[in-house]
Parts: sequence; C-alpha cells; structure tokens
Amino acid sequence: MQNIPVVKMGIISVSRSCFPVALSEMRRHNVVNAYGADLYECPICVETELDAKKAVEDVKAAGIDALVVFLGNFGPETPETMIADMFDGPLMYTCAAEGDGDLMNGRGDAYCGMLNASYNLGLRGKKVYIPEYPCGTAEEVAQQIREFVPVATALVGLKGLKIFAFGPRPNDFLACNAPIKALYDLGVAVEEHSELDLLVAYNKHKDDPRIPAKVEEMAAELGNENPYAGVLPRLAQYELTLEDWMKDNLGCSKYAAFANKCWPAFQTEFGFVPCYVNSRFTGRGIPISCEVDIYGALSEYIGLCVSNAPVTLLDINNSVPAQIYNEDIKGKCDYRLNETFMGFHCGNTCSSLLCNPHMSYQLIMKRQLEPDGEPDITRGTMEGDIKAGDITFFRLQTTASTQLRAYVAQGEVLDVPTRSFGSIGIFAIPEMNRFYRHVLIEKQYPHHGAVTFGHHGKALFEVFKYLGVTDIAYNQPKSLPYPTENPFA
Repeated sequence: MQNIPVVKMGIISVSRSCFPVALSEMRRHNVVNAYGADLYECPICVETELDAKKAVEDVKAAGIDALVVFLGNFGPETPETMIADMFDGPLMYTCAAEGDGDLMNGRGDAYCGMLNASYNLGLRGKKVYIPEYPCGTAEEVAQQIREFVPVATALVGLKGLKIFAFGPRPNDFLACNAPIKALYDLGVAVEEHSELDLLVAYNKHKDDPRIPAKVEEMAAELGNENPYAGVLPRLAQYELTLEDWMKDNLGCSKYAAFANKCWPAFQTEFGFVPCYVNSRFTGRGIPISCEVDIYGALSEYIGLCVSNAPVTLLDINNSVPAQIYNEDIKGKCDYRLNETFMGFHCGNTCSSLLCNPHMSYQLIMKRQLEPDGEPDITRGTMEGDIKAGDITFFRLQTTASTQLRAYVAQGEVLDVPTRSFGSIGIFAIPEMNRFYRHVLIEKQYPHHGAVTFGHHGKALFEVFKYLGVTDIAYNQPKSLPYPTENPFA
C-alpha cells in the first residue's frame, strides 16, 4: 500500500486593489513555470473576501492537499488570511521580490505586505509555514515550495494516520510510556490492543495458504546461507497477521504504523522474535516500533514522510570503546570520542540499510530463555552494521502533562566496523556529549530515537514548529551554551 500521501500542491496569488492585479498574476505564472507541472495554478487572483472564497473552492475542487498563498504584490491582508480560515490543509505564505518590472508602475511592495499578512495570521490564530526568507524571484519561490513539500507530506500524513499498539510497555521501560492525549491533539488515531489479541489473530493464520509464498519471498531476501531458515514459516504467518490486521482495521484512516510488544512473553508464546518482520514492514514504508513505543512509531512515520525513504528506530545505546576510536576514527574523522556513540536495536532495521544483512538470533534474550541449546524461539533478528552516510536523529515526545517537545540532531554513521551484534552502527553527532547531557538527559527523553538516512533536520524542524511544538532542541555549537550548562565547567 502507499503509506504516505502524495501531496498535490496548489498556489493562489493575491493582489491589493491599489496595485496592478496583472503584476501578481504574472508573477504567479512565473512561479508555476519555474516549479513545473506538479503545481496547480488557481486562476483566481484574490482581491476581495468573495475572491478568497471562490479561490479556495477552486483548489478544493482540484483536489489540492497543500496550498501556497503568494503575495505577488502587497496583498489584501484580510482576504489573503481568510484563506487560512477556509483551507483545511498545510499552508505556506511567501511573497515576490522586485526585479521583473520598473519601480514606478511595476513595483509590488510584497516585502511590506508580508508583514501585514503575518500580523493578521496571528490575529486569526493560524499556524502556517513561512520560509526562512519569504521573499524571492520565481525560481527562488519555486525552491521554497519544493522545500515545503516534505513538510506538507508529513502534516497531511499525520491527519490520516492510525497507530496500532499491541500490549503494555515491558516492565522497567516506562521511559517509552507517554499519555496519548497529545496524539488526539495532532489528529492522529491510536488503537490500543492487548498482545493477547495479536496472539489470537496470529493463531487464526495457522496453515494460511499464503504462507509458502511469503516464505519464498523471505528466503529470496535472506539468501541460501541463512542458518535459521526453519523459523521462516512462523515469521511468514506473523507478517500475514499484521498485513491483514492493518487492512481490516484501518477504518477511516489512510495510513498506518505499529507499536508492538516484542518481549519478554512474545518469544515463549509466539515462538520467535519479530524483528525481521518489523524490518520488512519498515522497508515497505510501514514503521513498526519496538517495545510498544507509540511516540517512537509516530516519529518514524514523520521521518518516513519527510525523507520518502526507509527509517529506523534505535536505542541511543552505548559509548564507543576508546580502542575502536583510536584505531578507526581518531585522525580520520573530525570527531572527538565523546561525540560518537553506538545506535542499536535487536534487528529491526531493513536490509537495504545494512552492510551484510543476515538473519540471526537475539543474543540477550537467548542468554535468559535458551542458555544451553541452539537458538529456537529467539531466532528472527535482521542484523548487520548500518551503512555509512548522513543521518538525522530525532524524536517527537510528550511529557506526562501532555506538552509536546522534540529534538533534532544531524550527523552521520561512520564507516567503521562495530564488532557487535544487532542492527547497529557507530554514529557521530557534533557536540553529542553536550547534547546528550543537556537535552536527552536534562529533558528526560527516552532511549529510543528515530533515524532518517540523510540530513532532514530543516524539514523536521519546520514540521514540529507547524505542529505547535515550542520546545525543539538541537545539538547546539560550543559557542551557544545550553540554559542548564555550567559556564564554569
């Protein structure tokens, strides 16, 4: 299924009556030409309140999901901001730079008009996306719109998202527990079930005729050298269970994510670990977070929309040994030891993101559940070192009092062998040591972080800002101390 929206963008131009309407129309048309065919051009240039009504009706009829309000000249502050009252989707406001006409009869003063637009949007209590510098030529405005698309995709996606959660959080993992009230505030549906409900659904899929084909599909991905192929029929049965659950229970929602129980009773009752299936779903654009981490699943979904590529959820797990740092990092990469760490999870990262992806067993669980024999019920992880490249580590979370907060930090996965197990990589984030202490610890974030593969901090920051998150932390440079940072340390 297509699990993120394909956003259809539209543009409406506005014009103040004492300025030439033809100037705004011409500039709008130039933006559309610079952007390309995927931008719908509303033919109505808004000068009056009734124009605003007609223009919004036009873009709605055209199936527009996200809208650009373009001040081709100064713009009428009341009608142009009424559009925000009438259009129930992501909105961007920006304006035209001068330079395509003389400064006597062809001056638009949109630079001034944006100030009035922002004031009136505030009076109406409307949240909109405004670019960092909301004034530009046709080519520059077209680029602003391109940067708005991933933001709008995430915002539209959240309105159609349902998160299926199975089971209470494991004991001693309260850090991943948070009130779901904030999900309703965001327009996200959440459907919580017992892991027993999942087990009942799984058992109903016993001897499902689709299992052999699913096993063949998995075997093709894992290759002929997989020593744990005997667990594939169970994993195939589980994957079909989740597929059918999503299909049968999506209801009025359009998109899905899961937050599933995965231990400690899962192995003994289902007979495997679900990591490999989780990795396959996430590779198909359907995030499944570990340990019933609902806000982890939410964060993964936002990252999926912003990057339009597979994401993962990892523990901010362990420090990098000095020996590895000295052998493979020091002098080769411009990072201090305390700017590096290992991101790890048991085996939930999709194979396309791993070096030498292979099926294995969950070592930590085997120590407890199968200490003396060959792995059986602990089989089912997707393991390998995470491929080197740019990443963004981030999370949207709510406090116990349902205040949304978020963090975003850009960095990279280093091309350094981890010498460890699981889905794991050596991560480097500038000033990670300070970020770890004064954001992650100080603000009591859980150990799970979502990861996009690429630098998507700009779009993620704008998504969180649009959602009304006022506390958005990032890895601040040394020249910018954190409020809680001791200046004498």
